[in-house]
Amino acid sequence: MGPDGTAPLLAFTAGVLIALVTAPVGVSGAVFLLPVQLSVLGVPSPAVTPTNLLYNVVAGPGALLRYRHDGSLYGPLTRRLSAGTLPGVVLGAVLRVFALPGPTVFRLLVAVLLFPLGLWLIARTLRPPTTPTPHEPAPRTLTLLALAVGTIGGVYGIGGGSILGPVLVGRGMPVAKVAPAALASTFLTSLVGAGTYGLLALTGGDDIAPDWLLGLACGLGGLAGGYLGARLQPRVPEGALRLLLGTLAAALGALYAAQAFTQGVSL
Repeated sequence: MGPDGTAPLLAFTAGVLIALVTAPVGVSGAVFLLPVQLSVLGVPSPAVTPTNLLYNVVAGPGALLRYRHDGSLYGPLTRRLSAGTLPGVVLGAVLRVFALPGPTVFRLLVAVLLFPLGLWLIARTLRPPTTPTPHEPAPRTLTLLALAVGTIGGVYGIGGGSILGPVLVGRGMPVAKVAPAALASTFLTSLVGAGTYGLLALTGGDDIAPDWLLGLACGLGGLAGGYLGARLQPRVPEGALRLLLGTLAAALGALYAAQAFTQGVSL
């Protein structure tokens, strides 16, 4: 972490820049905030996870307000995603605190999430399927997928919508439909996840509680960046944004994998 007074400014700036890029495709940006918190701001593990959820709670209304203004926020996709991710994030929070406390293992898990997701986004952008699937999966399949992703989101502190958005867009669904639903799911899931970590912190120690100052600073930056990003969505080519997100995810995943294996994986 930087000198006194510097860290909140860095956190705010990171929140603005990340949300500005990710909000147009339905990603809160928390997945890219993880390395900033761990390596730049010095937030320890496992406190980094509830801090990320706090970011989602504060930052989420920025983009959601804009999407609500456009009339694209409400719909069955939002309800189905939330129905799966909400119980999943509670399970993920419990697993994160009691089964996955080590920082080295955490870096490896982040790499396992980011690297394949980034490569998949890049591949889908450069070589889209010849027969795209523009319709959402069956309701039951969608809810089960959301449950699994919500569990992962509870572990990583990314809410769940950050994974569901790219997955559904990769299947051929339009970004304009997926983005509001994924962000709404992320916001609701993060509310529940942050509350779960708050309850666990009452019995599990201070290291489970979020870093309130940095989480709020990141979130306020994300609030502004998310609103601007959602407003820019119709003006920015979808392929360019997807390619950028995929490249960032793959690069960060590779970096954390190298760090985890260099330091050794200790379960």
